[in-house]
Amino acid sequence: MKPAIQIKRVYEKPLKADGCRILANRLWPRGMTKEAVAVEAWAKDLAPSPELRKWYRHDPDRWPDFQKRYLAELKKNDAVNTFLEQYEAEPTITLLYAAQDTEHTHALILQQYLTQQYQHT
Repeated sequence: MKPAIQIKRVYEKPLKADGCRILANRLWPRGMTKEAVAVEAWAKDLAPSPELRKWYRHDPDRWPDFQKRYLAELKKNDAVNTFLEQYEAEPTITLLYAAQDTEHTHALILQQYLTQQYQHT
């Protein structure tokens, strides 16, 4: 059975239902301690590249282009295969992100991409 992948803002309270909590941000979330974040891993290599993140600037007008560019990065990213192998036995994975905009976050794209990759393995 492949893991169920969900996403959640890092500022929300950790729950048992989160399963394996993985921070999927390039940068550590502002004002958060390691204890408060309560993650098993920090998968910063799965987050958008610094160049893409700076270009995007969480501008909703750039969202369609950002999605395409980030997917292209993920397809070439060796860290994806490492992640898939490392966490395939987990029943639930929660990808944590810090962005305030919950509709235009890289975590949505990453969740969808990883879910598709697990379905093809």
